[in-house]
Amino acid sequence: MKRNTYVWRVAFLALFGLLVAGVSKQVAASEAAAGVVIKIDNFSFGPQSITVPAGTQVTWINQDDIPHTVVSEDKTTFKSRALDTDEKFSFTFDKPGTYTYFCSIHPKMTAKVVVQ
Repeated sequence: MKRNTYVWRVAFLALFGLLVAGVSKQVAASEAAAGVVIKIDNFSFGPQSITVPAGTQVTWINQDDIPHTVVSEDKTTFKSRALDTDEKFSFTFDKPGTYTYFCSIHPKMTAKVVVQ
């Protein structure tokens, strides 16, 4: 009888582990679909560095009183126009890697997105 209980407990724990793993993947996928917001304010990007799964859409919102841009370091992967107050720019990161970016109007403003 004890052995039978042991087998059921092991089976339950294995099934529970599979369910948790499946839920974790669904949460990561839904977070990627929901996207991430980076605020531009006081001559900085916030957060300064983020890590996201591949497929995540990142949206920058200019909450500063003056225009800013969002430009990838290579100047070709993504590039926004000048964003006035409350304007947005979005880009979906499909490939893993580290993407450093800056404001072309204020080049000392830099940050990065790490895609896993």
